[in-house]
Amino acid sequence: MKGKTMTVAGIMSGTSADGIDVALVRIAPGRPGPKLTLLAHRGLPYPASLRRAVLAAMNAASTSTAELGRLHWRLGLAYAEALRETIKEHPVELDLVGCHGQTLYHQASPSRYAGRSFACTWQAGEAQAIAAALGVPVVANFRPADMLAGGQGAPLVSLLDYALFAHGRRGRVLQNIGGIANLTAIPAASGPEAVVAFDTGPGNMVMDALALELFGKRFDRNGAIAAEGVVVVPALAAAMRNSYFRLRPPRTSGREQFGTEYAKKFLSLCRRFSKKPEDALTTATALTAETIAGGYRRFVHRKLRSAGGGIDYIVSGGGARNRTLMAMLAQRLEPLGCELATIDDFGLPAEAKEAAAFALLAWQTWHRLPGNVPAATGAKRPAILGQVTYV
Repeated sequence: MKGKTMTVAGIMSGTSADGIDVALVRIAPGRPGPKLTLLAHRGLPYPASLRRAVLAAMNAASTSTAELGRLHWRLGLAYAEALRETIKEHPVELDLVGCHGQTLYHQASPSRYAGRSFACTWQAGEAQAIAAALGVPVVANFRPADMLAGGQGAPLVSLLDYALFAHGRRGRVLQNIGGIANLTAIPAASGPEAVVAFDTGPGNMVMDALALELFGKRFDRNGAIAAEGVVVVPALAAAMRNSYFRLRPPRTSGREQFGTEYAKKFLSLCRRFSKKPEDALTTATALTAETIAGGYRRFVHRKLRSAGGGIDYIVSGGGARNRTLMAMLAQRLEPLGCELATIDDFGLPAEAKEAAAFALLAWQTWHRLPGNVPAATGAKRPAILGQVTYV
């Protein structure tokens, strides 16, 4: 049982760029892995001006070094402010912080640039701003170590998924639906080497873009607007022919594939068959449901069934609050023998999971333990993730 008990804050801001999630977690060494207790969590929206800056910078065709430098520091200050607010409401004595940062660019496959071919990633947010404000060390920049070990740098929540949800008699699928949707599948009575994990494709990203464009709303609360429309079947069928959905795991995606430009093309496709804005949003919701179910059916179902036992399909992230999306998922997954649930049913609030994952990854890094699951990311070896910023 290597390591010591620590109180760690995890900070997460996802590809939806809607705000910051903070989780305060007590982590203790144990067998077969560390034991986690969620002490508190809080979600804080980005100020409107900061969100605009983040969305403008994501995969931008052109910007300035000054703009990127200022954004990097402004995000660090925002993370520090969010953590201070959380501790003010839930006083704890922190030992460590793990901050994922805001992904501005993620290129999982090698591409040629300036005479060399390589993969790369960038999560913005100045870690020293957090360390200085809170007076505790900060672990950040988690993805590069996995990528330099041959992985795709994602998904990194698989370690938490396995630590909390591996079961001796039941298969478990942990489906996160943030801006991008990703799953971790754990066969019954298996070790971490049997885990399958990958990005299924768009989560809330396309839905949010259409909700803003068509209705002036940041998102479709509870899926209420989508519930009023119908699926534009020809548009959905055309969208499902995207080659990404046929890629075998490990695979990862982001705004580079399913961001603003994709949403514009998707809306144009829907409008060829229906002029009702509700129908476009319903079809975007169906796209998320269909790509999640399709990824499960194609790459996971047979493996979980062969391991025996029932299958719990556990949804987290903002998409777990979308009733229309959850109904569409149930319609597609329950006939495959999956019992659909949200992570709240297992005692972990949907919004806290990814932040808690980066608290655990920071704890691993602090103790010089690997944080990636090579079976999930495609890395050739386990890797100690992240970089430590001291006070």
